[in-house]
Amino acid sequence: MNSRRVVIVGAGFGGLQTAQSLADSGADVLLIDRNNYHTFVPLLYQVATGQLEPEYIAYPIRTILRRFSFLRNKSKVQFLMAEVEQIDFSGQTVETDSCSITYDFLVLATGSQTQFLGVPGALEYAFSMRTLEEAIAIRNQIFSCFEGAIQESDSSRRQQLLTFTIVGGGATGVEVAGAFIEMLRGHLRRDYPTLLKQVRLILVQSGDRLLADLPKKLGAYTYKRLHQLGVEVYLQTKVTRVTFESLHLQNDEVIPTATVIWTAGLEANYPTTSEEVSSAKKGKLLVHPTLQLLEQPNIYAIGDLAYMEQNGKPLTGVAPEALQQGVAVARNIQRQFQGKSPEDFSYFNKGRLAIIGCYSGVGKIGAFAFTGCLAWLMWLGVHLVYLPGYRSRLLVLLTWLHTYLFSDRSVRLILSMKER
Repeated sequence: MNSRRVVIVGAGFGGLQTAQSLADSGADVLLIDRNNYHTFVPLLYQVATGQLEPEYIAYPIRTILRRFSFLRNKSKVQFLMAEVEQIDFSGQTVETDSCSITYDFLVLATGSQTQFLGVPGALEYAFSMRTLEEAIAIRNQIFSCFEGAIQESDSSRRQQLLTFTIVGGGATGVEVAGAFIEMLRGHLRRDYPTLLKQVRLILVQSGDRLLADLPKKLGAYTYKRLHQLGVEVYLQTKVTRVTFESLHLQNDEVIPTATVIWTAGLEANYPTTSEEVSSAKKGKLLVHPTLQLLEQPNIYAIGDLAYMEQNGKPLTGVAPEALQQGVAVARNIQRQFQGKSPEDFSYFNKGRLAIIGCYSGVGKIGAFAFTGCLAWLMWLGVHLVYLPGYRSRLLVLLTWLHTYLFSDRSVRLILSMKER
């Protein structure tokens, strides 16, 4: 058993949890990621809207693994910073940009990437938000637009700079909209008092309600709350084109805007494989109930990468699912070490929370659905607990206290501009 090697590709929630659960298994575990840090994706929008420093939600992977070693003297978890380019099933090797690695068991936890749904111009001109670099680019764009608008003499161009559009009415789109309103009511009101009345914030959703994964009444509450806060919400409206200076809608309306933030869709993101693998919608890999690939019993896929149904509905790929799948996969691999059959994965749904901003949110735990300040506080508390690192938690808590007590945000630097 000591000679068995488990390779985990991706250091997101699922990948890290798998590595942690295998830390005392006696196996040689290698965790691979293109970055040397773990990004706490649920708080990316707060980096994009200038509430948190990027370093607060990025935690060094080696520090996390060092903690595993401290807690478990026999831990054999190692880390490699590399880009995985191809997986050879027959040779059981992972080809990276720096070396070739053999495996006995492989766990794919590479997550998702932005899906632009074939909309012309979206890839070139819309801002996605899946990485720290992209979140910083959005922050730069927002503050650059205000700096440009305050010295713009042409009224139509100034309005274009001050019109911000968000495509996608899921949790991320709602979070960005709420956080933007908090900015307007806080430091932007004081920094740019002459511009505030000209700002337009538009949220475009192709479906008939917001937060489609939650009960209808919570989506209706979210719509009403955003409308009260001044967000223009377009429901049942599809985007047909994005340009450098406008957003085109299916109803032939053209919205002049310099900023399009794309939160409308995700698709699976995984390396090239030597053989075809079965996939479902959004490119997700089809897996057995045990989370093994259909064609490869020694390869597992978890998180956003895996397509699996439970109770007739597909799992959505949220962080709690990935965490539980990481534990289940580690347990199944150890069962295979012992010559036993893997067990089916069953997700235990502890509930869902979504934050709207401005002291409001929505949530559903069991049969109980609730809205308002309670949901907002619960969302903050849950994410603070799951954020890795005591220092990061303290800094985020202090930043939140500063933000909500003084209606101010200190992260307003324009560091560099990402070319579009």
